[in-house]
Formats: sequence, structure tokens, C-alpha cells
Amino acid sequence: MILRFVFHYIWLKMFRNQYDSDVTVWSPQGRLHQVEYAIAAVKLGTATVGLKNNDYAVLVALCKPPSELSASQRKLIPIDDHLGISIAGITADARVLSKYLRSECLSYKHSYGSTYPVSRLITNLGNKMQTTTQRYDRRPYGVGLLIAGYDEKGPHIYKVEPSANFFNCKAMTIGSRSQSARTYLERHLSTFNGCSKDDIICHGIHAIRSSLPNDELNKDDGASQLNITIAIVGKDQPFKILNNDENTAYLEMAKERGTSSMASKPQKDDDNFSTEDQPESSTPRDPQVAIGTMEIQ
Repeated sequence: MILRFVFHYIWLKMFRNQYDSDVTVWSPQGRLHQVEYAIAAVKLGTATVGLKNNDYAVLVALCKPPSELSASQRKLIPIDDHLGISIAGITADARVLSKYLRSECLSYKHSYGSTYPVSRLITNLGNKMQTTTQRYDRRPYGVGLLIAGYDEKGPHIYKVEPSANFFNCKAMTIGSRSQSARTYLERHLSTFNGCSKDDIICHGIHAIRSSLPNDELNKDDGASQLNITIAIVGKDQPFKILNNDENTAYLEMAKERGTSSMASKPQKDDDNFSTEDQPESSTPRDPQVAIGTMEIQ
């Protein structure tokens, strides 16, 4: 009996956290460690930015190859004529989710003859991702999504986390070193609605550029050295991923226009900032929206 107790004590010391072996096991602090590990995987991916004005939603993704001998993986994935996603995290998981989104859009178009409403599609995606956080035989998806779409309600930018929380945003960024890009978006948020199509794309380029390390920012002709991918969707504009020539043209345009109020790069990364597309008011929120975006504080 004593030997069993000693062995159990040593085992606990060797494995300091015995609550992360299964996604269904709660820690005494009320945390699901496997879900938190999946959220941490999003921070390992390169940064991607989503923002919108009154007529268009734009995605800008930073593409970096894993090694000098390989090409960069695809960061932007088209879903339907009115919808596309940008990813940060495990690309294989993103392929599974993009296949699900395409299937849902095709089924809806076949049944009703119209495009899938963006908010309803994101709700269904959140429900699918949530089931993996409460089954012992599954693991959470280790990828974060920025979803740009356009429907009868206008352009949309949604952020979807591995925890299955989703947020309707005016602008958002995810991935590695994304805090600097968030700071830029926060400082220029009030100007986005009045921007033209070219201006909103240039804002996205400046935001993604601010997420680069200092040694890359200090290089001469830094803007033209960026390896980025740009996608746009909006009024009378189906979802389109720009080609290399168009990307280069917008990089040069952003370099020429510049910005006099580039955000300074903070030292710490804070993933709690979000520019949600819900103004502060005393009126109660829609209960469905409250449930869909609820987080434990």
C-alpha cells in the first residue's frame, strides 16, 4: 500500500499536468487544456488580416515557406462565389473545414437557388467544430479562420477559433506576431468605412507588414519584398484571389501612399483584443448572438 502511494506521488510529479490527456477532462481551474493547445497552434501560423469597408471585404495573408527548399502553402481558400477563408494553424485541418463549407454552400444553392447566408453558415461551422471539444475520440481543429463574405446584408469578416467561438468583426488578424497588425487596425478602424477598394487593400498590406520582425522591416524596399496573397469579395465582385501581377501592383501602391500613423510594435502579444462588429449600446443583444460568441472570462 505504501509503495503504491509512493509510486502514485512520483507519477504525479513526473507528469505535472494530468488533466491534458483527454479533451473531455476538466482541470480543477475549469479549463480544457487540449482546446487551449489547439488555440496555441493558431499562433504558430503566419499572420493573416481581414478587414472591410461599406462594399468590400478583404483578406491579406503573409506567405512564408517552411524551408528554403519548398514553396509556401496556400493561405487563402475560395469556398463559393460570395465567400472565402484565410487560415492560420494546421493546413490539413483547414482543408477538412473548407471541404465542409463548400459542401454546405453547394447543397444550399441546389435546394434554394441562392447563396448561403454568411451568418448562418458560420453558425453551422461553429456547431461542427464544437462537437470535437466534448468527445474523447476526437480532437479540436488546430486552425483559426478568417472568413470574408458578402450577402444581402453587406460585407462580413468573421473570426472562428478552435474553441468553436466565432466573432463578427470589422477587422481582425490572427497568427504569429499579430498584435502589431491588430494595433494598426485599431488605430485606423474609424477610416475603413469611407475607404475605396484600393485604399482598404492598402490598409491590409500595411497591417500585415507591421507584423514582420524588425530585421525584415529595416530592409531596403521592404514593401516590394513581401510575399503575400490578397483576396477580395464585395458588391458586384465575386470572391477573387489576386494573381502575382496584381499583388505586386498593390504592394507598389501601398508603398507610394504609405501611412503617417503606422502603429508602433509592442513587446507582448495579446490575443484578447477584437474589433467586434457590435456597437456599444444599452439595448440587449440578440440571444443567439450572445450564445454564439460567449466565452468564459
